[in-house]
Amino acid sequence: MRVLVTNDDGINAPGLECLEKIAAELFDDIWVVAPETEQSGASHSLTLSHPLRLRHLEERRFAVEGTPTDCVLMGIKNILPEPPDLVLSGVNRGQNLCEDVTYSGTVAAAMEGTALGVRSIALSQTYGLAGRDSLRWETAEAHGGDLVRRLLATDWGDGVLINVNFPDCAPHKVEGIEITVQGQRDQNLVELDERIDARGRPYYWIGFERRRSNPGQGTDLRAVYDGRISVTPLHMDLTQRQAMTALRAAFDG
Repeated sequence: MRVLVTNDDGINAPGLECLEKIAAELFDDIWVVAPETEQSGASHSLTLSHPLRLRHLEERRFAVEGTPTDCVLMGIKNILPEPPDLVLSGVNRGQNLCEDVTYSGTVAAAMEGTALGVRSIALSQTYGLAGRDSLRWETAEAHGGDLVRRLLATDWGDGVLINVNFPDCAPHKVEGIEITVQGQRDQNLVELDERIDARGRPYYWIGFERRRSNPGQGTDLRAVYDGRISVTPLHMDLTQRQAMTALRAAFDG
């Protein structure tokens, strides 16, 4: 079975190394095509305004000066000798939960794989209020292989990608796996930090306030808060079908 491994944190990210270890438990034909530099927040963007540069690092390992979507396109359309059977994206440095999925380059890589007809899984390792320095890669590594194996034994349907988030706890404290819905935080955590450069001109950093929400049961965020691995099936079709009835009544008359 051939697998394409990618991420949005860049070719030298520790999470990519973690995902390669997970893949090596299951597969012997592993191809890595990852961004040259960090692309967090790139979402499902394509590079259209300048050419893509490709660096061949070693056998079956490549870096692309582009987005995660570019990497999956390059991998499937140009680099791999045949299309892969699976795309694995991650392991992301931090959670991809709730509204995060619309920003996430990690999830977008899995979206692109799905759009190209390849089963795709995005994996992320959450961290708590202590920040990124306390990331528990060992949790994703300990549970990732068995989780991917079980997912591949399941038919999750066409146009569906799987979004996995590992909780911020030691591997032996994981409370199991929960199939979840995409949640919603109960407050807007986005912050704009205004600073002044050496020439007296303002510039801004976009960041996030570190504060816990109170998510509902059955959501991805509640699952990881409770120490469970969240597995959320996402669909490429974003149509809100319930709204169609009201809209048709308003416009078909």
